[in-house]
Amino acid sequence: MSNSYASERPTGADAPAPAATSWVSVVVFAGVLLLTLGGFQVTEGAVALYREEFFMVTRTGLVLELDYATWGWTHLLLGLTAVAAGAGVLLGRLWARILGVLITFLGALLHFVFLAASPLWCSILICMDVLIIYALCAHGRDVRPTHAE
Repeated sequence: MSNSYASERPTGADAPAPAATSWVSVVVFAGVLLLTLGGFQVTEGAVALYREEFFMVTRTGLVLELDYATWGWTHLLLGLTAVAAGAGVLLGRLWARILGVLITFLGALLHFVFLAASPLWCSILICMDVLIIYALCAHGRDVRPTHAE
């Protein structure tokens, strides 16, 4: 009995499971990007917590005048959640795809608000967020677990 990422084969079915589409690799790439993005956000959060002089502006130069400790904890928690969602996407879980889209949307908003502190870095992370959202929304159903949940 062979299973594929494209579809689960019902127990006792005589017909072979449909072949995996080529879009599976795009969703797997999105899962890896989500893991990477989560690691980047954890790093950005740690830098905001311990080295606020690293950023280009003081807290008064940001869109929301919050201290860098608040920004640090926000980035840290969002990053850890992104890592968990990325692992779930690689396992083919529906909850992870939904959480991944939500986390990357919130991450894009967070990076847009934080843009004055680190313009180039935040721009790169916003682009990563958009790629992840596209892959998970357009082709997320192509990846499913190989066993019933």
